[in-house]
Amino acid sequence: MSLTLTDVTLTYPDGRDRIVALESVDLDVRNGEFVAVTGPSGSGKSSLLAVAGTLATPDSGSVTIDDMLLDDLSSSARARVRRDHIGFVFQQDNLLPALTVLDQLLLTAVVRGRKPARQRAEAMALLDEVGLAEVSSRRPHELSGGMRQRVNIARALMGSPSVLLIDEPTSALDSERGRSVITLLGTLVRERDLAAVLVTHDLASLATDVDSVVTMRDGRITPGRVRMPSPDYAA
Repeated sequence: MSLTLTDVTLTYPDGRDRIVALESVDLDVRNGEFVAVTGPSGSGKSSLLAVAGTLATPDSGSVTIDDMLLDDLSSSARARVRRDHIGFVFQQDNLLPALTVLDQLLLTAVVRGRKPARQRAEAMALLDEVGLAEVSSRRPHELSGGMRQRVNIARALMGSPSVLLIDEPTSALDSERGRSVITLLGTLVRERDLAAVLVTHDLASLATDVDSVVTMRDGRITPGRVRMPSPDYAA
């Protein structure tokens, strides 16, 4: 397993009380597996991503990434795990207006402690994978919404993380572009052998691009993970 949550409970302070965001959550995601998490607002989906991404520390339970148990790590060690092993695709692309498409990726290399000159080839290869090599010199305002989201995906894959966490990537896109983004993600997850978790309300765009769908309600994963038919990317 590249990502395992075991009996995870997370609470937040609420005056003198505490709100339960996650309660006894178990989730296993293998390499090359694309799992979608759905559920109503307030069900715990974002909290699950925060714990899986080491952005929040659970009250109890265990989180394991690439066979590393994170429970007793210091905050700096957890930050290194987040930097080196996890890629994030956010709901908003958060691209920097002054930077070109290529520079958006090279900046990520700098943040991860790598020299940009040595990462240029990786960045261009990633842009080619997401169909944007020809627009590498453009800036965000020159791109469509779907293209910006593809830059967001390529940026998340800089440095070859093993875990990909994706938050509502189609919320600002029309149905056709949203479907295209999910299909691209499914292809990349399998080609790069990633463990991927997608939080979404947009079930219609999933089709057969994800391996399974789990539903959350009131901080818990409801019984019965729905397995999707295997996608045929050779067609």
